[in-house]
Amino acid sequence: MIHAIADIVVNHRVGSTGWSDFTNPNWTRYTIANNDECNCGLGNADTGSAFNAGRDIDHTNVGETQNGIINWLNYTLKPVGFSGLRSDYVKGFGAQYAGQYANAFGAQFCVGELWTDLDLNNIDGHRQQIMNWINGTGNSCGAFDFTTKGLLNDALANGNYWRLRDSSGKPQGAVGWWPAMAVTFVDNHDTGPSESCGSGQNHWPVPCGAVMQGYAYVLSHPGIPTVYYPHIYNWNLKTPISALMAARRTAGVHSTSPVAIQAATQGLYAAIVTGSTRQLAMKIGPNSWSPGAGWTLQTSGNNYAVWMK
Repeated sequence: MIHAIADIVVNHRVGSTGWSDFTNPNWTRYTIANNDECNCGLGNADTGSAFNAGRDIDHTNVGETQNGIINWLNYTLKPVGFSGLRSDYVKGFGAQYAGQYANAFGAQFCVGELWTDLDLNNIDGHRQQIMNWINGTGNSCGAFDFTTKGLLNDALANGNYWRLRDSSGKPQGAVGWWPAMAVTFVDNHDTGPSESCGSGQNHWPVPCGAVMQGYAYVLSHPGIPTVYYPHIYNWNLKTPISALMAARRTAGVHSTSPVAIQAATQGLYAAIVTGSTRQLAMKIGPNSWSPGAGWTLQTSGNNYAVWMK
């Protein structure tokens, strides 16, 4: 079954002709945080980080902000068929409000975009921020696994595949701590190129030639994997990505499937993932690796392979 997920931007607004003349709905300046850079806000202080390209919204305002957003979700988005929410720039407002809106909407799926700076010397600190945000929503929403995204960037650009395993032997990203709430991805409209290599915003991309290695990782591992539309339809990767998706489905790999990492070294990452019906073995990186006898190769490409047993 396919469900439609709405990408909602409720952290900030822009005026119709100026800084704060909100229309449709017509909100007053009491919905603007009083520490917004416009110096026009009459609301309470911002509950998150500032966003300088728009007015930071006061989510403590029940009458206009909270009720206005909930009404918009239920009477505009829901009737046209949306059943899930992707919340944009969630570091800009309190996590409890993201959870409140998702619950009021009755979201079947909810994910937040918590994109913060990644210090490769403090991986646990980064993924703890993700855990804290999920907890802050009352565990109503999962979060994009930006920790895994950053680690894949480094591994695929510099060969540091050892970064993908933590000291306890689990996957190093948020997927290693709470896979059921970790939405994994290779690139999106902000981080990577769009229609072609080098195009789009391209703020934090996986190397163009290593995109399929990224998919071999996220589509074989636990967590909730996503696939980027341009990779399918503009990059002509539909066939190899579909092969990885088919292997995941056939093996019954799900968001909490166990992972046994076999190798995580310079130039190689390999793991065996146990699905509900079969096992997948996978490797990425230029160095060779095989799961041994009894495995059937499902798909392979430049520096990646996936087997099943």
